Amino acid sequence: MKLAEALALRADSARQIERLRSRIVSNARFQEGEDPAENAAALLAEADEVLDGYETLIRRINRTNAATQLGADGTLTDALARRDALRARHSVVTSAADAAAGTGQPGYARQLRSELRMLSALPVAELRSRADDLARELRELDVRIQRSNWEVDLLE
Repeated sequence: MKLAEALALRADSARQIERLRSRIVSNARFQEGEDPAENAAALLAEADEVLDGYETLIRRINRTNAATQLGADGTLTDALARRDALRARHSVVTSAADAAAGTGQPGYARQLRSELRMLSALPVAELRSRADDLARELRELDVRIQRSNWEVDLLE
């Protein structure tokens, strides 16, 4: 099985676990004299089985990520950490540029010359350029990660 297939299976398992959790909660209590729509104990047992498989799958994915070299990016785990940091950095820089430009901020436009002007404390153009560079770097890294996901076999 390829790593990408395992990642898709992990996502499916997470959705299945959430559906089971919801069904368990819905059937954990019922009115006296009525029968619950589903057996909550059986659902709980099913959830335990799915969670056991989910844990095993996550362990295998983590082992594979830690063992897979991605060239200059280090291991796949290193690349994933870098991608998360790039996403956060892009978000911060974009938010800073938006705030400095006054985008999306409540307030009013200056109507008279005597009213106070709002000035930018940050260089908006430089921040936008930096955000563009971060977005490009993020896209390129994500492509390398996705490529490896389809090339690498999942470890036991």
